[in-house]
Amino acid sequence: MVRVAPIKLQVGPKVLWFDPTDLDIRAGDDVIVNTSRGLEYGIATSDVLEVSDDLVKDLKSPLKEVVRLATPEDMDKVRELEEKSAQALGAFKEIALESNKDMHPVLVEYLFEGDKAVFYFEAEERIDFRELVRDLAGVFRARIELRQIGVRDEAKMLGGLGICGRPFCCAQFLDDFVPVSIKMAKTQNLSLNPTKISGACGRLMCCLKYE
Repeated sequence: MVRVAPIKLQVGPKVLWFDPTDLDIRAGDDVIVNTSRGLEYGIATSDVLEVSDDLVKDLKSPLKEVVRLATPEDMDKVRELEEKSAQALGAFKEIALESNKDMHPVLVEYLFEGDKAVFYFEAEERIDFRELVRDLAGVFRARIELRQIGVRDEAKMLGGLGICGRPFCCAQFLDDFVPVSIKMAKTQNLSLNPTKISGACGRLMCCLKYE
């Protein structure tokens, strides 16, 4: 058996497993973890678990470590970066509007070490944003990564309430999107009115797949 710490990072609903080392991690603890992008802040979604060796071997990459339980200084830095990200999003919207009107800024994420920012935007068509990266780097004086996402990814990232009154399935528990077809609505004898079977993202509701 292997000890793992389920951790939710700042962006997205997905919970990832980390090696807790010798730390006593409890549900709700704020932690600093090591990822492929460097140090990141996350929250433990449960106490440390014991899982089979086979499950760990099936992971796409080896377990990264929980570096430490977050200190008060860490949390001050997290709040500072959140404010910085919110301000950057406003500037990103203005710059993107001048650069490409088909680009819809969604979120800016400053990584914990503070020297890199990821700018997420939604667009239907593939966009060449190389010049925009240079413009953003000049404004924010940081390493810039632009990441294009789809409308379903945008809903998953930002969250919200569906027409059922509950949080979006994609933002709450779905790890990956699955194909959804109009045939699923017909099988359930649902109204085929697009406004009644489409989610906030404008695509067919994910729950048609399993309800």
